[in-house]
Amino acid sequence: MAINWYPGHMVKARREIEENIKLVDIVLMLLDARAPFSCRNRDLEKIVSRKKLVFILNKMDLAAPNCTQQYQKTLQDQGYPVAIIDSSSGKGAKEVLQTIKDVYQEDADKMLLKGRRVRSARVMVVGVPNIGKSTFLNCLVGQKVARTGAKPGITRGKQWVRIREDIEFMDTPGLMWPKVESDEQGLKLALLNIVGENAYHEQDVALYLIKTIQQQAPQVIFTKYKVENINRSEMEIFEEIARKRGYLNKGGVPDTDKTCHLLIQDYRRGNLGKISLD
Repeated sequence: MAINWYPGHMVKARREIEENIKLVDIVLMLLDARAPFSCRNRDLEKIVSRKKLVFILNKMDLAAPNCTQQYQKTLQDQGYPVAIIDSSSGKGAKEVLQTIKDVYQEDADKMLLKGRRVRSARVMVVGVPNIGKSTFLNCLVGQKVARTGAKPGITRGKQWVRIREDIEFMDTPGLMWPKVESDEQGLKLALLNIVGENAYHEQDVALYLIKTIQQQAPQVIFTKYKVENINRSEMEIFEEIARKRGYLNKGGVPDTDKTCHLLIQDYRRGNLGKISLD
């Protein structure tokens, strides 16, 4: 099952980023801490390649800590500065700001050597849709300055946001790449709510989630959904969850829509515990 999602406004978003990249010093690329490599936009990295790139692992509160630490080390080993944050609570915000300051220090030193006043760092925030850029900006500035929404692609147009006297952020629309590399990557992007809901079948995503839970945290199937025998197929467990919850249609047939919605939303909200995907 191929999952691809590249609506028309993505072309405009790409053009906007290409036009504005010359205005900034640093690019922050937000990644979902649960699957940072699956939502890493290589096309976007090429567009911003002439600028200093910093990776931000966002939504750390929903990810397995040991996995997040490994993801951070992998990116650092590749030569990138990396910071981790939970934008909802603000945990990690100070580390993000310090990372920006450290990365900008070289430019600041050059300005001082030339006898110039050090201006504020200009930072572009980029990432795939629904990665949490608006919540991230609101977290750092301490008030609601960027629009947020539950559907991918809600942020429109660029916004300059002054975080402090020494940092200015430019918000940008979320940008996908034209073709998802693999079916599994597509399922991860769907589960993380990065691609639009018309790009996938919810049951495929729900079954993938059950398989992931079986491998990583099988006890959750019992503690959360009261399914005792977990050594069954994903579909059998799916149907058992429907019966346990009373999600049944006429004739006792499992209500697929309700069950899919339950599973996917439970994962997205962190109700299943901290489960990473990459």
